[in-house]
Amino acid sequence: MRGQDSSRRLRRPEWQAIAAGIVVFLATAAFGQVVQQTVPQLEGPTPSMDTGDAKPLPKWIVDDKRRMRAYPDQPPIIPHSIEGYELSVNANRCLSCHKREFTQDSGAPMISVTHYMTRDGQMLADVSPRRYFCTACHVPQADTPALVPNAFKDMSELGFRPAGSE
Repeated sequence: MRGQDSSRRLRRPEWQAIAAGIVVFLATAAFGQVVQQTVPQLEGPTPSMDTGDAKPLPKWIVDDKRRMRAYPDQPPIIPHSIEGYELSVNANRCLSCHKREFTQDSGAPMISVTHYMTRDGQMLADVSPRRYFCTACHVPQADTPALVPNAFKDMSELGFRPAGSE
């Protein structure tokens, strides 16, 4: 009988291990409280959760005038409203006017021949899948002030003349 009771009781090394675990846990918790109070926040004061009025949406420029590009190879901006246009895997409303075979009736400029090429330069019969989603490059123009000052000058404004014009 006596041997059975001793197997149920914890021996002294086991009690020491449990006590050491509790001490380590309490010390870690206490250390965490001290560190949390002494280390400054890195991101600054907590921002206010107040909500304000939303800024009004910008007005889109929809005068159908072609704009000069700001740099070579810039995709042209969209000079008309595209609100409500479907642009998905199943449909692309832009192509109903700008595709090669529809430009004569619509009067819209034809999309570039580069839109009919593969990455390797092979010509395709239809628009390349990598050029199918027009708004990945082409965007409507909003009537807003510039975000940063811009001192860009086109080469024609710098006084350069085309070769052979002298």
